[in-house]
Amino acid sequence: MESRNFILASLTPEEEALVRPHLEPVEMRHKMTFFHPDEPIGHVWFVERGCASLINVLPDGDAVEVGTIGREGIVGTPVLLECDRMPCQCDMEVPGDGWRMPASALTAAMRRNEGLRIKLLRFAQGHFNQVAQTAACNRLHSIEERCARWLLMTRDRVGDDFPLTHEYLAIMLGVRRAGVTITANLFQNAGLIRHRRGHFTIVDPAGLEDASCDCYRIIREEFRRLLPDGAKYPDGVPGSGNRAGDTGA
Repeated sequence: MESRNFILASLTPEEEALVRPHLEPVEMRHKMTFFHPDEPIGHVWFVERGCASLINVLPDGDAVEVGTIGREGIVGTPVLLECDRMPCQCDMEVPGDGWRMPASALTAAMRRNEGLRIKLLRFAQGHFNQVAQTAACNRLHSIEERCARWLLMTRDRVGDDFPLTHEYLAIMLGVRRAGVTITANLFQNAGLIRHRRGHFTIVDPAGLEDASCDCYRIIREEFRRLLPDGAKYPDGVPGSGNRAGDTGA
């Protein structure tokens, strides 16, 4: 079974025999909700194309993204730890497709195969590292640095062109929409991106990495270290010096 998903692409014949019969192909539409806060997670999803967003929704209704998931892993991380829920919501932020699998079937497969269990737990560690780094980034870094990090992480999952509104990006960064518009215009004027209504294009990824904080590099290198065949995970951009905050504008 050929796959763009790092976990599925790494399966041995024995591991695949435990997983493949339970996989159902699914379209992952924009704003599709995989699970709600504190509700049982009945399925897990392997992303082939697109990017999902783990969102912390506060009691007052405010929301901020705390992590993203793409082809490097699986939506439904609590299941890997034999839990069935978490106090966050997960939505599809950039549409794509992938596979759905009953959570109970994955749990059974992990119990039967140590190699599969280790692969999935190493992804869980990489995802935890990403969430922790994102928390620090949201507290310590400028909107320009955070926006550049987010755009680069999305580029690693889906390529240079992807649908995205300013409103949704503002939710992901936990800022006002006007702040996203100002930042996007700054990046566009610097020749780093192009944006139009509902769509972004990365024009100068090396320049955008220079505008990002070190959080992008740290998250990227942890995935390269922990994923099966992690050396195939995007390895930054040639010519980038990661000079945080320097957009050249």
